[in-house]
Amino acid sequence: MDRNKMINKINDTAIYDFIVIGGGATGIGIALDASSRGYSVILLEMSDFTKSTSSKSTKLVHGGVRYLAQGDIGLVREAVVERGLLTQNAPHLVKDQSFIIPTQSLFDEIQYTIGLTFYDLLAGKLSLGRSKRISKAKTLKRISTINPEKITAGVVYHDGQFDDTRLAINALQSAAELGAIVINYCKVTGLMKDAKGNVSGVKFFDEEEKKEYKIKGKQVVNATGVFADDVLKMDSPNTKKTIAPSQGVHLVLDKSFLPDNDAIMIPKTDDGRVLFLVPWHGRVIVGTTDTPIKEESLEPIALEEEIQFILNTTSRYLTKVPKRSDVLSVFAGLRPLAATEEGKKTKEISRSHKIFTSNSGLLTIVGGKWTTFRKMGEDLVDKTEIKNTWAHIPTKTKHLKIHGYKENVDYNNPLFFYGSDEEAVLELASKNGNGDVISTSLEIINAQVVWAVRNEMARTVEDFLARRTRCQLLDARESIKMAPKVAQIMAKELGKDTAWETKQVNDYLQVTSNYIL
Repeated sequence: MDRNKMINKINDTAIYDFIVIGGGATGIGIALDASSRGYSVILLEMSDFTKSTSSKSTKLVHGGVRYLAQGDIGLVREAVVERGLLTQNAPHLVKDQSFIIPTQSLFDEIQYTIGLTFYDLLAGKLSLGRSKRISKAKTLKRISTINPEKITAGVVYHDGQFDDTRLAINALQSAAELGAIVINYCKVTGLMKDAKGNVSGVKFFDEEEKKEYKIKGKQVVNATGVFADDVLKMDSPNTKKTIAPSQGVHLVLDKSFLPDNDAIMIPKTDDGRVLFLVPWHGRVIVGTTDTPIKEESLEPIALEEEIQFILNTTSRYLTKVPKRSDVLSVFAGLRPLAATEEGKKTKEISRSHKIFTSNSGLLTIVGGKWTTFRKMGEDLVDKTEIKNTWAHIPTKTKHLKIHGYKENVDYNNPLFFYGSDEEAVLELASKNGNGDVISTSLEIINAQVVWAVRNEMARTVEDFLARRTRCQLLDARESIKMAPKVAQIMAKELGKDTAWETKQVNDYLQVTSNYIL
């Protein structure tokens, strides 16, 4: 996946079947589904792929236990099926994760055991494992840092765990292999319309080459998440607000706070949400919060009250109490929730996706979550076929192996997330000092930077440290120390000068300072 080759493929005389605006989970799912059916696709992302919401998830591929409690059975059923398909299609990135709910009464034990058994049944053959009650003694043995005074027993259940940006990159590579053109750092600046007022294409600006393009498309899709209203305003300046963004914050802690293999799900918190403590890449992710916000941002910042809420809630359940100084990284993401009636709390807004058609023929998709990204793509393409009276081509993505597909993954291998690409990364590492270590604690080598530039469209130091690898989230301070070396390697690959290197390091420092407490 080479950006220069992608740009050179653009044909301003062609009429693409799909022009997808937005390179997060939603847009990627659409590009993958449409290209797998044989449609011509171009996907445009104004920043880097998954720069916003889609890189800031809780790293769970899950049905949503709390949605079951809210009675949204249809959404849960859809999600647990998609969860099962993802574990089959991308086993190098999506795996079974056992969770334990610490119970505080006999009523809790019965309620959660029954509820989670129903959760398992909804998944049918795609279930990841059976839920069951375990004794207090077994709970304490499996979670060595749980506070014994806080629990009566535990209920075990299974969900999926994944790396969001790695799935994004591999899904984009799959789409590109199927013929899609996918480009980052291309900002859509306007919609083109025909004589009847129907959207017929887009204008976009290539931030690297500082060049404007105009391309035509049969179907333009607005898949920009929390920024959906910006595109809708390009179409119709007086359009009503469709997005009610909500901020979710996560803290990353050292593995010593949860040294075992099980994750913890705390079902009742002060704000009514659930709280997860999840092992991930040798660290522990703790979150999340739910704070309505007014302004959308590519880099939302965690609020002090959100940080304190997570620390306070966690400290009630663990014998090892986390302090601010223990936080390796804090990150905030925005949920692109569909706007709803006044007064409804954001945690109560359904995460099911919605597709609607503007008078101009523009299709907009809002809501949804990573777990259902494939189904969102399928639904959008199906809707397009009906709307445009195209012959129906069945989806091909239900059993499509994602780029990098590899079974029997060793998760202790620092390069495991490359899947079948690992051999090529190691071959690169054997040449010209590419095997040199950039960070011992995060286990990153020079070859990974070179690989990311040549094959994964990494264009900035942040692209590499935040999204091609997860250094920014795993240890923000350590990632800042790595930035100069990463900049040096990238500059050589991209043909940039020392001034570029300096600016890249400074830019990365500025962004990542918000990830440090």
